[in-house]
Parts: sequence; C-alpha cells; structure tokens
Amino acid sequence: MATLTVDFFTSLDGNGSAHGWTGYWGKEGPELRNYLVQKYAHDQVLVYGATTFREFRKFVVEYDEPYYESLNALPKIVFSSTLHEPLGWSNSTVIAEDAVTAMARLKRDTDKPMRSHGSISLNRALLAAGLVDFLEVMVFPAITGKAGYAALFKDGPEFDLGLVESTVLDGRTLKLIYVPHPHSAGIPEGVGPQRREG
Repeated sequence: MATLTVDFFTSLDGNGSAHGWTGYWGKEGPELRNYLVQKYAHDQVLVYGATTFREFRKFVVEYDEPYYESLNALPKIVFSSTLHEPLGWSNSTVIAEDAVTAMARLKRDTDKPMRSHGSISLNRALLAAGLVDFLEVMVFPAITGKAGYAALFKDGPEFDLGLVESTVLDGRTLKLIYVPHPHSAGIPEGVGPQRREG
C-alpha cells in the first residue's frame, strides 16, 4: 500500500502566499535548495489539483530551479474535471473522478509513494478522509500579516499531530514532518469535575 505525503510551505502565521513577497518569502538558501533536489530525486508519484498543476506547468518552463528536471521526469497525477489530455507537461495523467475515491484506490493498488504539494482544497479533502500518512510543513521565518493569503488550515478539519522529524535549514527555516490523527474533542483523562465525598 502506498503512502501519501502532503507538503505545505507556510509563513509563521499560516499563509501559503503573500502579496509583494518574493518566492520562499525571500528566505531561500543552499540547504533548502539541496533538500528540494534530494526530495524530488526519489521515485514517487506527484499529485496535484488543477490550479497548482497549471502553476507548476508554467513554472518549469519560465524559471530555473534545480529540482525542476526531476519534476518533469516523475509521473504526475492531476485531479480535474476541466483539464484534458494532452496536458502540456510530460508524464502527466488527468483523473476526472472524485479525488477521495480515486486516491483511496490508488493507495491500495500501488506501493509507490505519492506526494502532493500546494493544492489546498484537494489536500484538505484528502486529510479529512484520512488518506494522508505524512504532513510535511516548511515554516519560513516570516509573518505576512495583511499581505498574506491562501490560509492553509483555517476552516479545515482538526487534527492532532505526531512529530516524527524536525530540521532547521539554513539556520532559519523549519522543516516539520507529522503523522496526522483526527482530533476528537472531549475531556482528557484526569480533567473535569471532581466527585465530592460525603
């Protein structure tokens, strides 16, 4: 059975993007670049929603990032009812059916790991369905305030997170890998009204 890792890049205040800020919030460094190269060098399937797929399809042509060669070579799946093949990006396949249903099947039918980056609404749905095995969050040292948008977790499902790895890159950017567990509200053991004797 395959594992699914969801990647999020975020400012400290939980935004995926910010008006007027450069890429990586201006905090790109050699360790971050090296990590991205290593991350996409492994055999895996990349998973996208339609909007993120369109953005990356454009990025790999217009910009020169050291890991874009790997992105082009890896197999890619895009969940979309509006995109149609040919998709204009090599090794890409469109799946028009419900993403949750399709992902549950894909995880059962293959042992090749899958990774999804960005695609906020898609990944919220996959998280809510219990299909995400690892949540990898890259926290950049920036507070975007009013300029920030694309809030990654606001109004989404609630989770408790088990930390499995933490790394500081370039002395400033924090990489956190969690295992998500659905949060069940209730009174924790040992907390609550005390019984009175007598």
